[in-house]
Amino acid sequence: MKIEHIEPIAVSFPMKKPVIMAGEEVTRADNVLVRIEADNGVVGWGEAASAPTMTGETVESMMAAIHHLTPVVEGRPAADFAGTLAAMTNRMYANNAAKAAIEIALHDLVGRATNQPVYALLGGKLRDRMAILGVIGTGELASDLREAESKKAAGFVAFKIKVGIDRPLVDGERTRRICQILGRDALISADANQGWSPDEAVQYVRAVADAGLDFFEQPVPADDLAGMAAVAAASPIAIGADEGIHSLDDIRRHHERRAARGASLKTIKLGGMRAVMTAGQVCAELGLSVNVSAKTGESSIACAAAMHIAASLPQIAWGLTLTNEGLTDDVTARPIRIERGHVTISDRPGLGIEVDEERVRRYRRDLAVRQVA
Repeated sequence: MKIEHIEPIAVSFPMKKPVIMAGEEVTRADNVLVRIEADNGVVGWGEAASAPTMTGETVESMMAAIHHLTPVVEGRPAADFAGTLAAMTNRMYANNAAKAAIEIALHDLVGRATNQPVYALLGGKLRDRMAILGVIGTGELASDLREAESKKAAGFVAFKIKVGIDRPLVDGERTRRICQILGRDALISADANQGWSPDEAVQYVRAVADAGLDFFEQPVPADDLAGMAAVAAASPIAIGADEGIHSLDDIRRHHERRAARGASLKTIKLGGMRAVMTAGQVCAELGLSVNVSAKTGESSIACAAAMHIAASLPQIAWGLTLTNEGLTDDVTARPIRIERGHVTISDRPGLGIEVDEERVRRYRRDLAVRQVA
C-alpha cells in the first residue's frame, strides 16, 4: 500500500466561548487537516493547530510546508513511518506541526487498512480509561469559580487553571479560591503559558504554596531555562515545562538543570505521535511526570491521536488534556466525548474517528499558498 495523494485543508472552527490565557484570547480554532489517500482507496486523516507563540507555525506556513513536503511523501510505502519521517526531515528543517499532521494521518491510514487501532501501531495500550484535565480559563474570578463547580459536579477529577493573566498575587488569590472548591483529592495544575518573569512566578508560587496545586506549568518564557530553574528552586510545587519542550534534548536539559519535574507533550511540538511516544519514554526513564495534551481548539482528529498516545505511554501521572469539546462543531458526527471527567480509548480501526467531509467543507478556509521550489 503506497501513499497516492496528500491534501492539506485549512479550517477554522468557532469556539463555544473564548479561552483566556497569558497574552492570548482564543475565540476561533485555526487548524490544518491532512487527508491522505492510499493507492487502494483507504483514507487517513491528521491535524495540527496553528500555534505561532508555541511552534512558530501558522495555518499559512503549515499549508506551504505540507505542499513542500508532498513530493517526498507521495509514492512511499504508507507503513514506513520511520522512512517517511526521515524523508521529511531531509526535505525541510523544523516545521514540526506540519510534519505531525502528515504523520498522524499515516497512522490513521495504516490502522484502517490493517484493521488495527492506532495504539496497536504504537506498541499496545496500557490503559483504557483516562482522566481529562478540565481547563478553567475564563480569566475572571466569578466565572472561574462557576466553571470549577460545574466541572467538579460533572465528575472531573483533574484540572488546569489558566494563570499569568493578571498580577501574580491577584492570580494567586483566584487560584486559592478555585482550589478550595476543587478539593485536596483532585489533581490540580496551573498554567502560566510563559506569562511571567521569574520574580513574578516566584511571587505566585509563594502565594499558592499551600493551596493544593500539584504542578505549575511553564511559568516563564520557553527559552529562559535559567528562569525555569530559579522558579523550580524556589517552589514547593512541582514545575512543568510545556512551550519549552520541542525535542528530547529539551527534556534532558530541563532535567539536568532541575528546571522541571515533568513535561506537557504535544504532537505539534515534537513532530508526531512516535516522537511523543519516545519523549514519554525518556520522561519515564528520568523520573519526570507526563501530561499528554492537545492544543487548544483541536478537533477530534488530533484529540484522538493524543488519546492513543496517552493509552500507550508508560505513565501519564499529570493526565490528559483534550480540547475538542470547546468547539461549537467537530469534523465528525461522533466526536470524542468526556464522560464523568474521563475518556475511554476507542478500539475501532485507525484513530477511531469517522470524518464527515461535508463538515470539513463547511469550515474550510480557501488560502492561496505559494509552493516553495
